[in-house]
Amino acid sequence: MDTGLDIAQIVIAVVLMAVILTQSKGSGFSGGFGGDTSSIHRTRRGVEKTLFQFTIAAAVVFVGISIVATLMQ
Repeated sequence: MDTGLDIAQIVIAVVLMAVILTQSKGSGFSGGFGGDTSSIHRTRRGVEKTLFQFTIAAAVVFVGISIVATLMQ
């Protein structure tokens, strides 16, 4: 069971890194320091919104698996 959690945690970590890296640049915190001024008050639509929600879900799953793995030790 412990090995399964370790493998799941590694897989989720790789997926989380890939999802974060595929998001568009300049849409977050760094966009306020020199990005396009029209991107300040814009909403996420379509694939960008789905990718953002998937990132949040992957982060929640990663944290949950990390907590469970810590409690099982």
